[in-house]
Amino acid sequence: MTTTVYFATNRIVNHPADWHGSYTFGMVSPDNPLQVTYGTAFVDSAGLTADKTGAIDSIQDLQKGGFSPTAFADLAEGGRNILVFIHGFANSFENAITRAAFNREWLADCGVADADTAVVAFSWPSRGQVITLPFPTLPYRSDQKAAGNSGMHLMRFFSNLLPILERARNNGRRTFLLAHSMGNLALQAAVETWFAHGNGDARLFDEAILAAPDVVDSAFVAPGPLTSLSRLARRISILYSNGDKVLDILSENLNSATRLGQYGPRSRDDITLFPGDTYRMVDCGGFIDYDADFQGSHQYYRRSKGVRTAIAALMAP
Repeated sequence: MTTTVYFATNRIVNHPADWHGSYTFGMVSPDNPLQVTYGTAFVDSAGLTADKTGAIDSIQDLQKGGFSPTAFADLAEGGRNILVFIHGFANSFENAITRAAFNREWLADCGVADADTAVVAFSWPSRGQVITLPFPTLPYRSDQKAAGNSGMHLMRFFSNLLPILERARNNGRRTFLLAHSMGNLALQAAVETWFAHGNGDARLFDEAILAAPDVVDSAFVAPGPLTSLSRLARRISILYSNGDKVLDILSENLNSATRLGQYGPRSRDDITLFPGDTYRMVDCGGFIDYDADFQGSHQYYRRSKGVRTAIAALMAP
């Protein structure tokens, strides 16, 4: 089985059709989003599981600065809802693309009609490693910097997506965002950049799903950087877990701040700040149907079948 993943990446790309080492962890100029590479990847998804990244078969339809006419038409007129995926910490380009394929397939298999989507991935330049060798170092900080510096590129990606999403919606389709872990840092940078550049409200997404978000827990409390996300998404669901060892042991200590993905947003029970028709809080700490080791505890959005089913339910009308 082959899964199609449309993508954009602000990584420096040496040979776009060759994904083995050519999609680096260097970043194109923040001042020139026309250097961002867009393309279509085909992933061998037969036997793809939550614990395996799968393999890219080929990459085609490549160009700089925006979607090709073929990709535009496929997404806008293809008849499926659209899922946009932003990966987290320690994901190589190939990780990001094959996990996007996995997300598409498990959602389609959950029995919720609206969760059968076309998928578009944005890959920011994570180093793709939890620890670098031969001299052990922790690339968390470099990944964090890369995610935070991707705001301009992700904003332009959203701008290029907007006419696609609007046409799809006019054809009766719905649109979703799934951002995992440090991908939420790139997201908040894009939200801030969107409005800082004079863009107005836009219905990019019917549902924005923030899974294990590795940003400060006050991000939704004014003047927090995610307070304006509700101007771009009709509804926002926040998945958190007090059993997330990566956020609890690593991220909170490195940042000296509680993370949004640990206990949900600060003041989450305040219905004035978080009205129920806009925000949904999903406590994933009680799911035990996966191996919650150090790294696994942070990956419950894809490793836990129960959480996967809950995400698909969030996508129902």
